[in-house]
Amino acid sequence: MVDIFKDELQVPSEEIVPNIDRNEFIKVIESRRSVRVYNDQKIPEKDVLHCLELALLAANSSNLQAWAFYWVKSDEKKKKLIQYCLNQPAARTAQELIVCVAKPMAWKENRKKMLELINSKNNAPEAVINYYKKIVPLAYDQGFLGIKGFFKKIAIFFLSLSRPIPREPVSFSDMKVWAQKTTALACQNLMLSFRAFGYDSCPMEGIDSARIKKLLNLSKSDQICMVISAGKRASNGVYGKRIRFKKENFIKKV
Repeated sequence: MVDIFKDELQVPSEEIVPNIDRNEFIKVIESRRSVRVYNDQKIPEKDVLHCLELALLAANSSNLQAWAFYWVKSDEKKKKLIQYCLNQPAARTAQELIVCVAKPMAWKENRKKMLELINSKNNAPEAVINYYKKIVPLAYDQGFLGIKGFFKKIAIFFLSLSRPIPREPVSFSDMKVWAQKTTALACQNLMLSFRAFGYDSCPMEGIDSARIKKLLNLSKSDQICMVISAGKRASNGVYGKRIRFKKENFIKKV
């Protein structure tokens, strides 16, 4: 079993870090609410597209980008999607509906893309090439009927007796969790982007995921993470004040 983190991949970046107005960021975070009713104001397509592009900048494991965002534009599909969102007001009154899909098996194709990109660069670090050639398949390939994952789990058990070691993923269930985590990070980027652009959103999980998968012709392995609606909030769009329990219940100093 290869130690994934034995050689840290240190690739210097020349990226310039801009100064940030934290007060404006705080305003975005604090004003984001799950809006259940929207008014009739449209969102320009260029704004929706820009927000989707910002969603794709979310952190994700090994840059494998195991997600897809289906911006439902067809009137016919939109009507069906509203039904599959149980006709809830957050879907029924929305100007835009976006289905956020976690793709556990996308690592294979995106690994190839990463290798093609790396190999196109002159003097690409050997550690980076080896990471995508050897480590990524070792970590994410569970094999036919999960056979590889089963043997990985046994190997990890024995190796972990003497040192810390990554424990997952060792099954397709773990892969689904992995892809959902990545996609959820992007979903938060998307909702915060809408708020920063002056619009509102609502993440919906009360949905018929099986019918939505069929509507979008998704593969069996694809997983619906959530459906995000967007628009301008109506005067009755937010159901009451935000409720959060005491921060001490959740922020632990250890």
